[in-house]
Amino acid sequence: MTSTVTGIGLKGMEGYRVSVEVEAVNGVNSMVIVGLPDASVKESKERISAAFHALGFFHRHQKLIINLSPAEQRKNSPMFDLPIAMAILLELGEINPRIPDSSAFIGALSLDGSVHVVESMLPAVIAAKKLGLKKLYLPYDDCFSLLDIEEPELVFVRDLQDVIKLLYGHKIPQPFLKKPQRESSIHHQLDFQNIIGQSDAKHALEIAAAGEHHVLLSGPPGCGKSMLAESFPSILPELTTDRRLELLSIYQLSGMPLESFVSPPFRSPHHSSSSVSIIGGGQNPKLGEISLAHHGVLFLDEIAEFPKKTLEMLRQPLETEKVTISRVHATVMYPSSFILLGAMNPCPCGYNGSKNHYCTCSKNQVFAYQNKLSGPLRDRFDIFLKLDTENIGNQPKVPQESSETIRERVTQARERQYCRYGKEVANSRISYDLLVKKSPLSNRQQNLLQKIAQKQGLSIRAQIKMFRLARTIADLEKRDKIIDQNLWEAIKLHRPNQFTTGKSMRMEG
Repeated sequence: MTSTVTGIGLKGMEGYRVSVEVEAVNGVNSMVIVGLPDASVKESKERISAAFHALGFFHRHQKLIINLSPAEQRKNSPMFDLPIAMAILLELGEINPRIPDSSAFIGALSLDGSVHVVESMLPAVIAAKKLGLKKLYLPYDDCFSLLDIEEPELVFVRDLQDVIKLLYGHKIPQPFLKKPQRESSIHHQLDFQNIIGQSDAKHALEIAAAGEHHVLLSGPPGCGKSMLAESFPSILPELTTDRRLELLSIYQLSGMPLESFVSPPFRSPHHSSSSVSIIGGGQNPKLGEISLAHHGVLFLDEIAEFPKKTLEMLRQPLETEKVTISRVHATVMYPSSFILLGAMNPCPCGYNGSKNHYCTCSKNQVFAYQNKLSGPLRDRFDIFLKLDTENIGNQPKVPQESSETIRERVTQARERQYCRYGKEVANSRISYDLLVKKSPLSNRQQNLLQKIAQKQGLSIRAQIKMFRLARTIADLEKRDKIIDQNLWEAIKLHRPNQFTTGKSMRMEG
């Protein structure tokens, strides 16, 4: 008779249920594991045998056939040690409790029978939640104090004996998990009120934060591009529980230090970074910066200095919000839904179009420098901001708006979007069909948008981005419908041609 218990398998960040089936047949003492196990799973035979010997369990004159189903999925990680061991004990008749299908086991075994953590435990816990499992037996790790999760019930064990006692209804001491404290306010080192001037840029970034729109900033050195970008996370709403859990699992899988993730992550790789470090990959596919920025911000300072190949590789993740890495032995998918902020100088010397400095670059040099960003990549940006230096003496004496004040408006605008679409998705990421259904433009507004697009030679994608921007602007103004003024503002924000001419195109409504 075959004995079966449930484990969790991972394919990148995607989890799936694994049925660990064990059949004992007459033969020489041995274990055979089938179901595409990798080396770490095959080695579990030796760990389990040693653990059984330490605890007084033996199997004589029996061959154990262990099948990890589904057989077509490659299995990796020593976290299959615990479910395999429990299925063997059931099959050998050493224990006979009833284990429901809604209970699962994850954990690596030591030679003395103790259960240890593995680096992919958090993704497995998130996967168990999505699979609808009710109870999970696993070793304790400090990272679980960062979780705020009701189901599945997490039952912590120290060794195989603890698992057996729990299955028979005995109680063992459980670590006390403090629920994560939600901070009453988010504190950032950089605040919008400390940035001199740039009121138009601040307003544009508020729109970007409200609708999760991508932004490209251009301007001479010292105009505040980097400071604006680095202050941008201070106006983003704090993460919801589900998003926090997803980020925690991503960071544990990548081996990065874990944190509470009250506010969205902010990643700013140097332009000398390799394409693998930014996109992800390698012989054994690893997560890149675009996945570490999931639900947060990826800031590419001096974006024109990044290798063109790396920039082109961003195009597909920006559209699909995920990155798929294919190798001979595996294909994995990692999430990569982020807000892209890019900053660049308008030319090699940095002063093309500046009011205060003379540009020493030729037209061909300016054109070649700006062409480092291809047309298809530029087309992925929603907002184009051309900045100039600010004069301290000309600044108004009234106090600047704080990031906290702006964040409150952004949070309210996000909540309007979530309520409208019935799910946690922003205007920039909702499907076009649902956007049109919930917020249709009038015939006059559609004609205006088409006329502007024809005049500027804009793509259909650019027209849709203007539509999405207008919807976000209306949300910030607490409007149910898009008015003409919202559409005009969206058109002015999406002006890619201003980067190549050095001048802002004048809009007349």
